[in-house]
Amino acid sequence: MAVRSAPRAKPSRRSTASTSKLFRNPKLPFAFALIFADVILVALIIAYVPYTKIDWDAYMSQVTGFIGGERDYSKLEGDTGPLVYPAGFLYIYSAIQYVTGGEVFPAQILFGLLYIINLGIILFIYTKTDVLPWWALSLLCLSKRVHSIFVLRLFNDCFAMMLFHAALASLLYKKWHLGLIIFSGAVSIKMNVLLYAPPLFLLMLKAMDISGVISALAGAALVQILLGLPFIIANPIAYISRAFNLGRVFIHFWSVNFKFIPEPLFVSKEFAVSLLFGHLMLLAIFTHYRWCKHDGGLLNFLHSRFVSLKKSDNSSSSLKILKKEHIVTTMFVGNFIGIICARSLHYQFYSWYFYSLPYLLWQTTFPTFLRVILFIGVEICWNVYPSNAYSSAVLLFLHLVILWGLWSAPSEYPYADNKASKEK
Repeated sequence: MAVRSAPRAKPSRRSTASTSKLFRNPKLPFAFALIFADVILVALIIAYVPYTKIDWDAYMSQVTGFIGGERDYSKLEGDTGPLVYPAGFLYIYSAIQYVTGGEVFPAQILFGLLYIINLGIILFIYTKTDVLPWWALSLLCLSKRVHSIFVLRLFNDCFAMMLFHAALASLLYKKWHLGLIIFSGAVSIKMNVLLYAPPLFLLMLKAMDISGVISALAGAALVQILLGLPFIIANPIAYISRAFNLGRVFIHFWSVNFKFIPEPLFVSKEFAVSLLFGHLMLLAIFTHYRWCKHDGGLLNFLHSRFVSLKKSDNSSSSLKILKKEHIVTTMFVGNFIGIICARSLHYQFYSWYFYSLPYLLWQTTFPTFLRVILFIGVEICWNVYPSNAYSSAVLLFLHLVILWGLWSAPSEYPYADNKASKEK
């Protein structure tokens, strides 16, 4: 008697559709290929490129005092001076010291993993937005300086920016409360993340009702209070003044930007105030004429939010869904304005905005050749060591060219209709 063979299982429609989508969008397989290639590159860097000691010993000294029971921020110091980072930094690097024993080589492996995780998150953001061509994603893996910042310098900027990128990825899926909690965690490691706060607040006002904005901000504030509580109890003035010191003056020699400014002017209060004024003015101009253009300008937008607050009905019914591209563009441009107006940029600060550069360049109307030239030019300036008047002047010029390109590009409609709001 012949035995009838079992029929072959047909592939599900869902898996077939997923496979078809994967090959239909070249960004996805290319992104995976980039991650695989960068894993190999990072391993080779750790194995063969000499480690350069900069802040690691200082980090470990500060952490050792914390682990030893010290909670007074005025008494936590390292080789490079007093501790100037918020409490999240201590928790992160205490865990690193526990895992690595304070040794550099295992820490490099850990930071190599951090680099790959961060790259994966940023590639996820790029593939979820329709801005870059697939081949341009490779620019995200081509920075000598950024590889050095992660696996040869072990800076805390790396953890701060990884958490920020995770927060941004959450915002793309309208997880505003989660995004604010992660964002606050990033701020607790290094304050530079606050450069993203003004555009983030604007996006929250667009995407949430007032009660949602308040509750999200309260969640972010609670994270800061809980993380800093042991130090606030011990010496609140020392913690707040050191961890959130907005008046620090960096050494002129180590600055990558504004090196062409004479040192007496560079460290002056007048120069700092001028840059702050320029920063606020640029934010206001971009907010009014770019980010709120389709809302009738900043004042009309704020008026509409105020009117919706006064109404007795549910104001959330008037809210619209923001396009992913609008969220990313607003965040990246807002931070880039802060970078241009920062008095001092040290080499590790490049990680604050490097991953946004390809996105910003492709938001301009510049020809592709010029975009690539601008990208290479910025990278070259950040690899001049020590920086000089010429390299810093060129860097400022390139930044201003990019900013002009962003300003002169057409302003796209920021909201999605019901069809466009579906997940890509």
